[in-house]
Amino acid sequence: MMNFLEESMVKFGVDADDAESAIEAAGKLLLDEGLVEQTYIDAMKHAYIDNGPYFVLAPQIAIPHARPEDGVKEASVSFVQLKKPVVFGHSANDPVRLVFGLGASTSDEHLTLLKKLTGILNDTNNIATLKTATSYEDIKNILELER
Repeated sequence: MMNFLEESMVKFGVDADDAESAIEAAGKLLLDEGLVEQTYIDAMKHAYIDNGPYFVLAPQIAIPHARPEDGVKEASVSFVQLKKPVVFGHSANDPVRLVFGLGASTSDEHLTLLKKLTGILNDTNNIATLKTATSYEDIKNILELER
């Protein structure tokens, strides 16, 4: 079972002061659904502190994640649209506006979730929609295509 951007795992216009609070917000959506442990959010933040913003994969888009053993219960992806862009320290893709929290319990799941996500993010029209959306209804159509 994959939990991919379900309505309860998507939030718009989120306030975040820095990269860590943006990661926390994306992780909390997974935590609130019982899909990851608090340790997973901590591990995502530590990965950022230790390894830098390697997960800022495209302009304005971050996909923070940690290892399965850091506390993933079920494969899942959350989405946080930041109210104001946040600097993650990436030389090419800063500042970040769209944060996808990814949790996978195996590397196969990790690849499957990333593939679904890149299927959406490869289309610039979808990115524009994700940046301007104010409700789940606004993004429902682009998500249906990847389900």
